[in-house]
Amino acid sequence: MNLIKINTLQILICITTLLSGCASNEIYRSIYEPCSVSSNNACERNSLHLYNPGAENEYTLGFVEIDDQGQMRDRKQMQALLDTLYEKAGKESVLLTVFVHGWHHNARPGDPNIESFKNNLAKLSEVENQRSKTLRRPARKIAGVYIGWRGESIDVPPFNYMTFWDRKSTAQDVGYLGISELLIKLEEIANVRNSMKPSIKSRLVVIGHSFGGAVVFSATSQILASRFVDSQEGKGSTDTAKGFGDLVVLLNPAFEALRYSPFYDLAQARCSYFPEQVPRLTILTSEADDATGILFPLGRVFSTVFETHHNIERNDCKHPLALDEGEADRNTVGHYLPLITHTLTPLAQETNMRLASYENIKNIWSTQTPGGSTQFGSNVLTHLNNTNPQNPYLNIRVAEEIIADHNDVFNENVNEFIRQLIGLSTED
Repeated sequence: MNLIKINTLQILICITTLLSGCASNEIYRSIYEPCSVSSNNACERNSLHLYNPGAENEYTLGFVEIDDQGQMRDRKQMQALLDTLYEKAGKESVLLTVFVHGWHHNARPGDPNIESFKNNLAKLSEVENQRSKTLRRPARKIAGVYIGWRGESIDVPPFNYMTFWDRKSTAQDVGYLGISELLIKLEEIANVRNSMKPSIKSRLVVIGHSFGGAVVFSATSQILASRFVDSQEGKGSTDTAKGFGDLVVLLNPAFEALRYSPFYDLAQARCSYFPEQVPRLTILTSEADDATGILFPLGRVFSTVFETHHNIERNDCKHPLALDEGEADRNTVGHYLPLITHTLTPLAQETNMRLASYENIKNIWSTQTPGGSTQFGSNVLTHLNNTNPQNPYLNIRVAEEIIADHNDVFNENVNEFIRQLIGLSTED
C-alpha cells in the first residue's frame, strides 16, 4: 500500500511539474503602435520597433504571433504591421525579410532568435546602404518581420525535449493556415510598390529555421509549384522559374525529404534554364545537426511503421535518381543524400577558383559549370552534378565547421553567405 502511495505521489509531482512548466500561451506584443527603441526603452510590449533612424543600419522590425491552431492571436497586430509597411513602401522601396523561428523559441522579449535576427537586419541595412553608394541608386529601407509561435509547449528541461513531435504537428498547422495569408500580403506590398516603377525594386525574402522551416515550406510549397510552372493565361513563351517573393531560405529544416521530392522532380524535369535564372529556394542543413539528423528519424520510425513505401527510379534530363520512399519519409530533407544538390565547405587553402562578391555574383552564377565550385568568402559552394547548375532549388549540405549544430545558424559566416544569396536573388 505504501509503495502504491509513493508511486501515486511521484506521478502527481511529475504532472504538477509538467503543468507548471507549460510555455506561455498568451500574446507577448499587445501594443500595436510603432516604438523607437533606445537604451532607455526596449519597447518590449510593442509589436512595431524602429531602430537607428537616419543611421546606416536603420531598420524596422514587426512581430506577428500565431497560436497552436495556425490562427492570428490578434488580427489587429497583423494589420498594424501591414499598415506600417504599406505606408513605408508608398514612399520608398523596401527589402522585406521574414523570419520564422523553430523549436524552443517564441516571441518573448529577449528570445535569442529575436536578438540574432535584429543583428542580421542591422548588418543587412549596412550592406544595402553600401551597395546603393557603389551602384549610385537609392537604398532600400530594411524591414524585418518576426513570426512568433509556441516553439515548445513545455519549457522545463528536460521535459521540453519531449515536445519535439507535438511541435512538429503544430508547425504544419501554423504553416497551412494563418502564415500563408500574412506572407501573401507581404508579397503584395512589394508588388504594389514595384507597380509604381521605382528606380530600385522592393523585394521579399522568407527565412525559416528548424520547425520554422517546416512552417515556411508548408505555407509556400504549393505557391512555389504554381510559380515554377507559371501557366498564366496569354503566356507566349517559357521564362525563368519564379518563386515565392524573391527567395525562400530554410535553415536546418525539420520536415521529411519525401515532402520535398516532388519539387526536386519538378525542377529536374526542366532540362535547361536561362543564364539569368537565380535561386528561388535554398535549403541549408548542417551535417552535424543531430536534432534533424538523429532525433527526427527516430521519431519517424514509429510514425511510419504502418505505411507502405516503394523504390522509385528517375532519369530526368540524364540525371539519374534512386528514391527510397521509406528512407525519404523517415529522414529530413537535408539528411537524405540522394536529394542533396550542393555542399558548402570551408576554404582549405588559397585557390584560383572564382570568388563571388556582391559586384560579380550574378555573372558568376549565370556561368556555373556542372560539378564546379565557387568561393563565397571563406566558404566553398560545390555543385554535385546531379542537377542543372542553374536549377533554382538548392539543397545544400553544410560542413560542421560552418554550422556547428542545430541552432548555430546565426553565426556571421552563415549570415554573410545568406546575404550574398539575397543579393543574388534581389539585385536588379
